[in-house]
Amino acid sequence: METFVRIHQHGGPEVMQLESVELPPPSPREVRVRHEAIGLNFIDVYQRSGLYPLPLPSGLGQEGAGVVEAVGSEVTEVAAGDRVAYGNATLGAYSSARNVAADRLVKLPPQISCEAAASIMLQGLTAQYLLRRTYRVQPGDTILIHAAAGGVGLIVCQWAKALGATVIGTVGSDEKAELARAHGCDHTIVYTREKFAERVREITGGEGLPVVYDSIGRDTFLDSLSCLRPLGMMVTFGNASGPAPAIEPGALARMGSLFLTRPILAHYVARREDLLAASADLFEQVLSGAVRVNIRQRHALADVAQAHIELEARRTTGSTILLP
Repeated sequence: METFVRIHQHGGPEVMQLESVELPPPSPREVRVRHEAIGLNFIDVYQRSGLYPLPLPSGLGQEGAGVVEAVGSEVTEVAAGDRVAYGNATLGAYSSARNVAADRLVKLPPQISCEAAASIMLQGLTAQYLLRRTYRVQPGDTILIHAAAGGVGLIVCQWAKALGATVIGTVGSDEKAELARAHGCDHTIVYTREKFAERVREITGGEGLPVVYDSIGRDTFLDSLSCLRPLGMMVTFGNASGPAPAIEPGALARMGSLFLTRPILAHYVARREDLLAASADLFEQVLSGAVRVNIRQRHALADVAQAHIELEARRTTGSTILLP
């Protein structure tokens, strides 16, 4: 019997229940993965709470890493015994083992542990598409990343710095500012006591930015737009403070013919060739030392409710993993 976390209603962390489930054999295009580590991400909170409603009952979690135990009859991508990871699969990663579509898995290089992989697949692939596809950061660019001490934020800071960018990051405390600076952030703004839009204008000499990466949503959206230079791109990719407000398209014209996009990882890695290319890029950054893995919190799978409480309270930095 395997341990699964399921929700039967939307709500707070208390709605997550541990259940014992007997896994069926993998279907022809599936693989059974024995998890060694599971990633925790803010999208899990959105889905649990109902901000992103799910058909119920439902599992949770889209990111994990472990060892292949069995493969379906038509699987060619991996074999039993392979170490694999995924960051964009159907829900159900909060489990001791599960069946996963084979085309969502990537093999791990020997130098990358399952714990490291579970902490970087979703966040690292998000950083990859943000920096290399949504807006392709160039040497000399100055960028703004909100939640710079978070999981995605720390990866973006390091990767953007390696690309030759100047990185401005917002954080919630002096401790988080220190952490962000240690990972490549050139200018930290403690949003609890500073107005970040004003500081950005000071840092850029009034010029503004080519891109803002905003995972906060409602509380930062409009001020983030004001940080952009003409033809700048606003990338809103999360809702930590709630959904971003609606905006009339003409406002983008008045603010400098701005671009606005709301990307999600699933669309960037929908094709297997894109998933493999993005994963290879991410692994290259980790293996070269340009991006350091930052697992800052570990929780037993049975303590998943506490992990969600800490994440929602913004008491976490870097990545959090669950251990079956």
